[in-house]
Amino acid sequence: MKRQEISLKRAVDFHGHLGPYLVLGLTMGSYALKKLKARAHFGLEVKVWGVKFKPRSCLVDGLQLSTGCTYGKGNIRKYNGRFIKASFLNCDTDKSIELTLRDKIIEKLSLACDDEASEKFARELFKMRAEDIFIVQGNRLRR
Repeated sequence: MKRQEISLKRAVDFHGHLGPYLVLGLTMGSYALKKLKARAHFGLEVKVWGVKFKPRSCLVDGLQLSTGCTYGKGNIRKYNGRFIKASFLNCDTDKSIELTLRDKIIEKLSLACDDEASEKFARELFKMRAEDIFIVQGNRLRR
């Protein structure tokens, strides 16, 4: 799938700095909207695990920006978890997908241990295809 239309500048203006978790959230949300053919803002529900603490929690800002789902509307929820995972539900069709990080991405995240390395990896991620970043499961009906 093609990259999202949201610019890095807009994301950084919203979030405050550039990092890989912000870009992961942007990419997850944009991919889910397109894959599920969901409406932004009110046509999608998001559940995300493993992002309780910084820097992982930055992923949630990327999700909010790319999907329009917000805590105020109650259509994004955060759960405890050891591993990063996000599920997306198209509220109109009941189709859903779940995204988890590929092992190679997890390894690279562990190497991005200072601001310079984090920014560099964030820019790399922004250019990557979602299918190369995430394991995608689903496109199934919610039961």
